[in-house]
Parts: sequence; structure tokens; C-alpha cells
Amino acid sequence: MESGFIYIFLLGFAIFLLAVNSIKIMREYDRGVIFRLGRLLGVKGPGVVWLWPGIDRMVKVSLRTVVMDVPPQDIITQDNVSLKVNAVVYFRVMQPEKAVVSVENYLFATSQLSQTTLRSVLGQSELDDLLSQRDKINQKLQQIIDNHTEPWGVKVSNVEVKQIDLPQEMQRAMAKQAEAERERRAKVIAAEGEFQASQRLSDAAKVLSEQPSALTLRYLQTLREIATENNSTTIFPVPIDLLTPFLNLDKPKK
Repeated sequence: MESGFIYIFLLGFAIFLLAVNSIKIMREYDRGVIFRLGRLLGVKGPGVVWLWPGIDRMVKVSLRTVVMDVPPQDIITQDNVSLKVNAVVYFRVMQPEKAVVSVENYLFATSQLSQTTLRSVLGQSELDDLLSQRDKINQKLQQIIDNHTEPWGVKVSNVEVKQIDLPQEMQRAMAKQAEAERERRAKVIAAEGEFQASQRLSDAAKVLSEQPSALTLRYLQTLREIATENNSTTIFPVPIDLLTPFLNLDKPKK
């Protein structure tokens, strides 16, 4: 009786272990790709998934967005400038069965594809385009990588060029160029100011030449300002026009 009880206990324990190993619980963001005797059976999850022991095999795939950092790549631009550029790629699995069957390791494959595409696209661009048209280059990278990963069931949603490391001599050259550009703008603004001031002076001279009394009033105003601001004696030439009425007093009237 005791040996029979032991056999029943061992058999029940073995069945319990098989049942436990056959039941898989999938999270909301996970999917299980099921293979039965080596053939693709389908995709199951989330929730409880039952597997036949020794017959079924499951590969778990996450549907969450993956943020992959592309390591720095040595790039020579179209205008022969050596750079180090890194980027970040955002992608997620849309079809788990393709991500398992169509490619051996979709994470490694997407990483390698991102590195080669980054070198290829940036190598066809000039340095000024990399610095000023980064959004356009990011969009181009995203389209190329996404077209290649589509057969794997992977959707690339975004690619961002994160950092561009310039050589020291190139940084100094760009700093000199920026300084020269600022000096040019300052000189242009100063020249425009002088031109506008000369125009105003020309208009004022024209008005004063047409109205001699206005010139006299301006002269008197200048004398008043000098007398107010300075306490020292100032010798200021008096226009002959102001003395003409007094000089004519001694002349006989006709």
C-alpha cells in the first residue's frame, strides 16, 4: 500500500509540474509566437496561454517601443569633413510572427541597419546641411530604415541625430566665420545709420536754406543751450544777418 501511494503521489506531482510548465501568463504588452513541432502555429496573448508539453515552443516578443542608441560613427561628408555622429532610433514590433520568422535577431539587425544607413546618408550630405537641415535628414533616415525593417514586422517611428562632433580646427574655422559674419552685419548697420543720418541732414539743410528765419532761430537755440550747460566763457561767431538791421539804422531812408 505504501509503495502504491508513493507511485500515485509521484505521478500526481509529475502531472502538476507538466501543467505548471504548460501554462504561460502573458502581459498586456507581450505576445507569444507559438511553434508546434517546428511549424508556426500563430500568435497568442495577452493572458493565459496553454502549451502542450514537449510539442509546443513559445518565443516571447515585446510590443513596447524600443529606444536604441546608435553608437558614434566615423563619417566623411560630401565636402570632405571628418565627423563623429551618433543617433537614437525609436521602433516597435508590429507583427511578432515576422519579427521571429523573417530575421534571426530583429534588435541586432535593426541596430546594424541603423549604423550603416547613418553612415550612408550623412556621407552624401554636406556639413552645412547637417547643421542647418537636421529635421530633413532625420526624416530621410527614418524613411530608409523603416522601408528595410518593414519585412521584419518592425515599424521605425522616429530617428534623431543626437550629436555631431566636429574636429577642433573645424570648430575654430566656424567660430572665425561666425565672428566675421557678425562684423559684416555691424558694418552694414552702421553704414545704413550714417546714410539715413545724411539724408536727414540733407533735408534739414534744404529747409534751412529756404527759410533764413529758421536758421536764425536755430542759431539762437544753440546759444541758449551752450549758455545753460557751460559756465565758462564761449566765443561764438555772430552771423552778419543778425547785425544787418542795426547797421542799417544810420543809413538815410530813401
